[in-house]
Amino acid sequence: MKSRTLRALCLGLLALAIPAVTLASSHSEAPGTSRDRLIDDTDLYAFVSPDAPNTVTIVGNWVPLLEPNAGPNFYAFDDNAHYYMHIDNVGDAQDHIEYRFQFTTHVRNGNTFLYNVGPVNGLADNTLNVYQTYSVTRFDDGVPTVLGTDLPVAPANVGPASMPHYDQLASQAVRTLSDGSKVFVGPRDDPFFVDLGAIFDLLTIRKVPGNHGRGKDGVAGYNVMTIALQVPATRLTKDHLAPGAGNSIISLYDSAERPATRVLNMDGTSSTSGEFVQVSRLGMPLVNEVVIPLSMKDKFNAAAPTSDGQFLNFVTNPELAGLLHALYGIDVPPAPRNDLVAVFLTGVPGLNQPAGVVGCEKLRLNMAIPPAASPNRFGVIAGDLAGFPNGRRLGDDIVDISERVVAGVLVPGFNKAPNNQLGDGVDFNDRPYLPVFPYVAPPFSGFDSPHAQVNHPGDDGVALAPAELEGEASSGNASLAFAGRNPASAQDLRYSLTGNAHVTLGIFDLAGRKVRTLVDQDAAAGTFAAHWDGRSEDGSTMTRGVYFARFTTNGRAADTRKIVLE
Repeated sequence: MKSRTLRALCLGLLALAIPAVTLASSHSEAPGTSRDRLIDDTDLYAFVSPDAPNTVTIVGNWVPLLEPNAGPNFYAFDDNAHYYMHIDNVGDAQDHIEYRFQFTTHVRNGNTFLYNVGPVNGLADNTLNVYQTYSVTRFDDGVPTVLGTDLPVAPANVGPASMPHYDQLASQAVRTLSDGSKVFVGPRDDPFFVDLGAIFDLLTIRKVPGNHGRGKDGVAGYNVMTIALQVPATRLTKDHLAPGAGNSIISLYDSAERPATRVLNMDGTSSTSGEFVQVSRLGMPLVNEVVIPLSMKDKFNAAAPTSDGQFLNFVTNPELAGLLHALYGIDVPPAPRNDLVAVFLTGVPGLNQPAGVVGCEKLRLNMAIPPAASPNRFGVIAGDLAGFPNGRRLGDDIVDISERVVAGVLVPGFNKAPNNQLGDGVDFNDRPYLPVFPYVAPPFSGFDSPHAQVNHPGDDGVALAPAELEGEASSGNASLAFAGRNPASAQDLRYSLTGNAHVTLGIFDLAGRKVRTLVDQDAAAGTFAAHWDGRSEDGSTMTRGVYFARFTTNGRAADTRKIVLE
């Protein structure tokens, strides 16, 4: 890449980092959406599909921080809302392609409180008492084409008695639309990872500079509602040809709309009427949370990207860079940051800025850049041009990238410690992403919610002591380790894969009996985390003693670690 392109790219990353010092992407970003969670966008992802590089995968997540055991009325999409994915393939800030999703909730038996009345093995089983279907309509410059109707939404992962083979059940919700695109809708593990607790506590870095891996993933164990599309790239380019020099860049955002009027009826029901109004919007991560001030957040959610000029003054003198200096004495580039505005609104020259672009706030992807053979979680700043801010992959470490860049590591004189070491200490997701569409990891089970606590009379708790490698050695393409360096965090197991595989991670006693299954699923290459709380499959507290964490890939032993319960 030419030096001037690199310089432009660096300036672009500085702009994109401005909003990222504080929050997860959009988990409670505005007063209106925090009171109306069913339409709250959490994150938008767009990337060239790693196993199908002639397609682009778009993942939109809504409804943040879903506790897995929140029954009997498990979360779902709202029948009274429209959910959209918007795409501009020209660069003129207009929505040339739109996908609209509309939902219908069905109840087979209203005389029971149960979500399901028996085990569910198929999406059409009568034992699934409450279920949703949806339709997909694509608009090309406003002209609608219905691509699918009565498509099934994957159900909530209630538990092993209700859904004994949940992953197989949910896979039935992957459908092919009439234009050849794939679609999946349903609950998934929240793929984002961030130390929300520390960040909300006055931008606390638990141990400066923050790159010691001791952060606490604030969205770990929570689910979201996902809409995923995998679209042939020729269905997204403006000339319907394969991506090339002049047609490869698209910009995206997702949104939700509600009817303008809602009436509460005396019988406990409600009715809606009027035009649909946009009430939620998300393109680039972290914009509404920390760039837009509190008084303007709902207005931003309702605004079309073509009107983003009204928010320009909130990024020219960013407050957050100053907070890094005020709180931690970090020397950061001075304001005003007028150099950030153009890149923030137009994409990065030489990477993902289309010719003749009209500025607006969206996530931009150059579809001509192939997937990385070995993705780097730091994306473009680490030389991986297939990563953020060129689109956004599930494993891109948005927080670490942004904290370092907002501290000025790409500005001459600012690439120094601690600026280039900043992070939240959370470097990977709590569940492995899938190696195939829809890629987002399966949702946590309500029966085995990570947040549920089991109380036993007289139980004084257990602690996990530091462990050492025992027995089988690492296979070379997979490894198991402890995420922490002290007894309090030793139960956080970190495992890595260099290729796609079916992985299992189980806890065994000295007699070789399985105590607990922590992971059992197909997994994409990457590094992920799992947590053992010292309890068995049925929630009982295990006795003090020695146990083993055993990791397998494709049915073959990969690694074993000894754990001591004290």
